[in-house]
Amino acid sequence: MSDPVFVLPWRKQNTHSMLRRTKAIALALSVLAVGSPLITACADQGRIYFERGTEKFKVGNYQGAIDDWSKTLEIAPQKDVVYYNRGNAKRLLNDYQGAIDDWNKAIEINPQYASSYYNRGNAKNILGDYQGAIDDWSNTIEIDPQKAVAYMNRGIVKGNLQDYQGAIADHTKAIEVNPQFADAYNNRGVIKNQLKDFQGALADFSKA
Repeated sequence: MSDPVFVLPWRKQNTHSMLRRTKAIALALSVLAVGSPLITACADQGRIYFERGTEKFKVGNYQGAIDDWSKTLEIAPQKDVVYYNRGNAKRLLNDYQGAIDDWNKAIEINPQYASSYYNRGNAKNILGDYQGAIDDWSNTIEIDPQKAVAYMNRGIVKGNLQDYQGAIADHTKAIEVNPQFADAYNNRGVIKNQLKDFQGALADFSKA
């Protein structure tokens, strides 16, 4: 019911090789360690921790990523993307409440952060807060009406809550957005089968 977990960049990735980036980071850290008086030094240091955390995340060192992004937030506490990314790392460590807390903060900073609503909905669903999950996916859809998986997830939970017509409507919308969405056809077929709409179910299963 969720997308693969990924992190967002501080800025667009440059074309430097990994070796040059590593040397640059090491040099910047050594300069900052002696207390550079430049105003930009703190921002640069925050970005360095951020990028180092991103590299740790990519290799599966989620706790290391969390530690570096926490240092970033000490320097740049209004960077919504850092809370978003740290929430993703916490989610992968099964710290769902901690992840929700970070996505709450990302949304507080940026109320139009669709991915934070979406991921928070996934975590709430895992924790059994089904109405909270539906509300978050509804907010996701309001901001990003082309996110087909948000309709599908909302439809799955509605089905589990026995709102079968609402579930069919959401899966139908997911299919409108993405006509190749096999999971949505399959799920809608399951619901139609439960409602004894066997012809409709077979038609959906044939497209799944």
